[in-house]
Amino acid sequence: MKESRELEFQAEVTNTFLKTVSAYANYGDGKILFGIDDNGQTIGISDVKKTCQDIENRINDSISPRPDYILEADDSSGIIILSVREGRFKPYLYKAKAYKRNDTATVEVTHSELTQLILDGRNLTYDELPSENQDLHFHFLQKQLAETLGIENFSDDILRTLGLYTKERRLNNAAALLADENSFSGIDMARMGKNINYILDRKTVDRSSVLIQYAEAVNLYRQYYQYEVVEGIQRRRVEKVPENAFREAIANSLVHRRWDIPAHIRVIMLEEQIEIVSPGGLPDGVSREDYLSSKVSILRNPILGDVFFRMHYIECFGTGIRRILDSYAGSSRKPTFDISETTIRVVLPVLGNDQLSPDQQKIFDLISDGSLISSSEAAERTGFGKSKATQILKWLVQSGFADVVGRGRGTRYRKKY
Repeated sequence: MKESRELEFQAEVTNTFLKTVSAYANYGDGKILFGIDDNGQTIGISDVKKTCQDIENRINDSISPRPDYILEADDSSGIIILSVREGRFKPYLYKAKAYKRNDTATVEVTHSELTQLILDGRNLTYDELPSENQDLHFHFLQKQLAETLGIENFSDDILRTLGLYTKERRLNNAAALLADENSFSGIDMARMGKNINYILDRKTVDRSSVLIQYAEAVNLYRQYYQYEVVEGIQRRRVEKVPENAFREAIANSLVHRRWDIPAHIRVIMLEEQIEIVSPGGLPDGVSREDYLSSKVSILRNPILGDVFFRMHYIECFGTGIRRILDSYAGSSRKPTFDISETTIRVVLPVLGNDQLSPDQQKIFDLISDGSLISSSEAAERTGFGKSKATQILKWLVQSGFADVVGRGRGTRYRKKY
C-alpha cells in the first residue's frame, strides 16, 4: 500500500493532517490513515478512542466551514481511518488558507484556484460575475448576430436575452468577453518552419471580443492549411487539416478555458500538425475519460457557451471531441488530447501525412489489429533495443497513431481508433 492523491499516511496525530482535510474537502474525496508510517508500515495508535476524539476536535476547531467526514477505528491494529468527502460550501480553510493535493503532497492553492473555489462554493461561474468595466461596446457582436441569426434591431433586450446582464442589471464577464474591447488575454498564434525554432508568421489577438479571436484564428488556419486545386474546369478545396476539427477545437478552447488566468490560448502551426493549448485544465467533476468520451459536459463558461451555440459556432454541448475525431475518419493519424491540471492540449495532425519509416511501420504492425503491447514486447518481437522501441512507441502516440494505456510497469500501447 502506497500513498497517493486520495490516500495519506500519518504515523501520529499532528496538525499537518488538517491541510490534507482542507484539500480533500475542496477537491475530492480522500482518506487519511493514522498509525501507518510513510513506508506503509503499521505502527498503530496506542489509545484509539482518545485519539479519535482529538482528531475530531482538531477538525471542528480548525477547518472552516466544517467538512463532511467519518472516523473509523480498528482497536486490534491501532489504525484510525479518517474519510473526508468533497464539500459543497467551498473553500474549506485551515488557518485562512485553502489546500489541494499535488500527487502525494498537500500544497496551498494559488490565487486563481482560490477564486475558482469561491465561485464553486457560491454555485457561480466566472462569466456570470459582474464585469469591472461597464463601458462596453458590441459592434462586432451586432454584426455577427445580423449575419448568422438575421437580428437587425440590436438593443439591451438582445443583451439580456443572451444572458449578458446580472440580476442587478450590470454587464457580466461574458459581456466583457464579447465586447469589442476588453482586458482579457486572447489567442497567440505562430506559424513555424521545420521546427519550433523557426517562426515564419505570428499573430496575437487579445483585449478584444472572443468572436474576433475566433474569426482571426480561422482566417490564419485557412491561409496555411487550405488551398484550391483545378481539376478540368472545376475547382476543389483541399484541407490539410479538417476545418471542422479546427473550428471545434478553437471554439472549445474559448468556451472552456479559465478566463481569470492571465494567459493566452496558444496555437502552434507546424508542417505536420496544429497544436492548441488552452489554460485551465478540466472543470471540476469531469474526468479525462468523461471528456474524451463526451459522456459528461460541464461548461466552465455557460453563458459564453450558450452564445456560441446560438451563433452555430458549436453544434451541441458535449459533442466537440466526437466531432473532432469524426473529422479524421479514414485517416491513420488521429487527433490527440493531453490533459493536465493546468492545461488542455489538442493536436490536429495534417491529413495525408501517414507515411511511416520502415522501423516505425514494424512497431505499428504489432498494434494494427488492436493488440496491446508493452515496450519490452515490442523490442523482443522486432529485434530492436528497448530504448529504440520505446522511442518509436512514444512517437506513434504523439503523432496520433497510437494510444497509451496504464502507467509505470503496466504501460501498454494500442492502435488509436
